[in-house]
Parts: sequence; structure tokens; C-alpha cells
Amino acid sequence: MPPVSEIRNILDSVDDPKAVEKLLPLVYDELRRLAAHRMAAQPAGHTLQATALVHEAYLRLLGSGEQSWQNRRHFFAAAAEAMRHILVDRARRKAAVRHGGGQARLNLDDVLIASEASDDAVVLVNDALEKLAREDSAAAELVKLRFFAGFTLAQAAELLDCSERTAKRTWAYARAWLYEELQRTQ
Repeated sequence: MPPVSEIRNILDSVDDPKAVEKLLPLVYDELRRLAAHRMAAQPAGHTLQATALVHEAYLRLLGSGEQSWQNRRHFFAAAAEAMRHILVDRARRKAAVRHGGGQARLNLDDVLIASEASDDAVVLVNDALEKLAREDSAAAELVKLRFFAGFTLAQAAELLDCSERTAKRTWAYARAWLYEELQRTQ
């Protein structure tokens, strides 16, 4: 992972177009490494590649016009959110009724990251996650980082500026909450 101070300095000067150019190689490599690691286990013929996901997320981040990230955590949270929207939009398109979509049971213990989940599961988790965000935004942010961006518990804890133990408790709570919510909706 690039030095935190280097990313922080670039994020502080993100209004400068040259700073954005410096940011890309630093964060792209980290995002690409995370996506590639998680998507390596995908079956042959999987249509979404790690490179495509990272590129799309980065383009959304830069194209949104909101390039005022406060810090490293804020940037990676925005990246996780962008990846989440990409994966959910893709899943919804594929699961549309005209494509034979329908709901399926989901066991959160079996699903570690959205890229490894079925399209139906991504949509179900996203809908439940939106409800969780209204009740506990910190738990929802942790789920986004873990499920949609593929961060480990330790990496997510660092980004959220909490102890790994706290992140572990929050993760257990969020999974249980999402499980209950998914049971109610099916």
C-alpha cells in the first residue's frame, strides 16, 4: 500500500489536475490488487474483470465532479461505494425479469465479496444494506468496504480508524442484521 502521507498530500491538493494524475498510479495499483485477488477465484467465463471494475470505479470517482476527498479513508470509502453501485447496477441489469431474474436464497456466510456472489445476491444485499445504513451507518460502511470493495477486516478497520476487534464485532453484528433482513424479504 502506498505511504499514507503521500496519498494524504495528493488528496489535499486534489483541485490541482496534476495532483489527480499522481493519485491514479498510487490508488489504482492498490484497488487493482484487491480486485484481482478477489476475482481470481471466479469461474471461467465470468464477464466482469477486476481491471474493468477498477477502471469504471475510478472513472466514476473522477467524473462525479466531487473530487474533494478529505483523507485516505474518505477516498477508499468513495471507491467502495462506486464499486458497489457498479456491481449492483450490473446485477440488476442481468436479473431483470426479461433476463429470467428472480430471487434466490442467500447465506451471508458463503458470500465474502460481491464479485463472487450471484447477481441476485448482490441486489438483495444492496437493498438490505440501504436499510442498515439508516440504522447504523458505521456498520453499513464496513459492509461496503468488505463486501463490495473486498478489503480484509484489518484493512477496513484501518480505513475506518477503529481497532480490528471493534471491526470484528461490527462485522458480526452487520452480518447478523443483514441475515435477518434477508430472511424477512424472502
